[in-house]
This record gives sequence, C-alpha cells and structure tokens, in this order.
Amino acid sequence: MAEGLTHFDRQGRARMVDVGGKEETERQAVARGWVRLRPETLALVRAGRMAKGDVLGVAQVAGIMAAKRTSELIPMCHPLPLTAVELNFELSEEESAIHIEARVRTIARTGVEMEALTAVAAAALTIYDMCKAVDRSMEIGGIVLWEKTGGKSGTYRRSAEALPAPEEGEDGRIR
Repeated sequence: MAEGLTHFDRQGRARMVDVGGKEETERQAVARGWVRLRPETLALVRAGRMAKGDVLGVAQVAGIMAAKRTSELIPMCHPLPLTAVELNFELSEEESAIHIEARVRTIARTGVEMEALTAVAAAALTIYDMCKAVDRSMEIGGIVLWEKTGGKSGTYRRSAEALPAPEEGEDGRIR
C-alpha cells in the first residue's frame, strides 16, 4: 500500500487506525458545499412556502444528526464526543444556490473532518428531499474540507487552487 494510507494493514486489508496513543486535543473542522436549484425553487425556500415545511430548519437538524452518527455511516471512523455542530446556510440569487457550511468541534484523539463533511452532505440531501416535488433538476456539489485545526498535523486551510473546477461536457456530464 502507498505510504501514508493509514487505513490499510501490511496485507492491504482495511483497518481502523489505533488512536489510543494520541493526545486528546481540541479539534475543529469546517466543510462546505452547495445545492443549485431553479430560481423559483429558491424563492419558495426563502419564503418558507415549500409544502414539506421549513427546508433550512430541517436541513440543519439533519446535518447535526448526521455529524453525530458519522461513525455509523463511514466504516473506519471513530465514534467521537462532539462538543459542537453548527450549520449555516447562505441563499444566493445570483448563483441560484444554497451554500452550506458545517463547523464541528471536539476534544479527542482524532479529527472531525468526516463529521463536518457528512453534516454538509446530509444537509444538502435533505434540501433535495424537501424540494424534489417542485424541482428534480437540483444539483448537489462542491463538498470540500475547508479548514481543520488541532491534532498532530496542525492547521489545514483549503487554497483556491486545491483542485481545478470541473468542466461540463456537451452531454451535461461533468468531466
């Protein structure tokens, strides 16, 4: 296995990393993503007129619940005692999108990157679920780790050049 891939043993089998020898430190992770939707759908969300109810309120609860249950969803994640989970939403008429940010904190032996990413993904999927009756063309994307602090590896902040933006082909598929 490639050097640095800690979730594999010497035989190449998946394993949960032993974090027992690591020091407990304060850790935080921020993840971001977005849901693009038709302008009419965004207007319904903003006005609170979606038939299923308060879209952003339900998405916020879904994101928090998902962060708390990440270790049940992602096989090699350690269950962590989260100290805080915050979700923020920004509605953009210009982009016809809802931007999602999750900020997760803990005091533990391993980081909360997966919890923050899972929170964003669950919130985005919840927005889709709550709006799909009027807009099945919604698009979920851009889910990335934006920042992480704490632990042995210190601070990571995503740079604007981290990955090139995906290109859409004539068939509408991302390349």
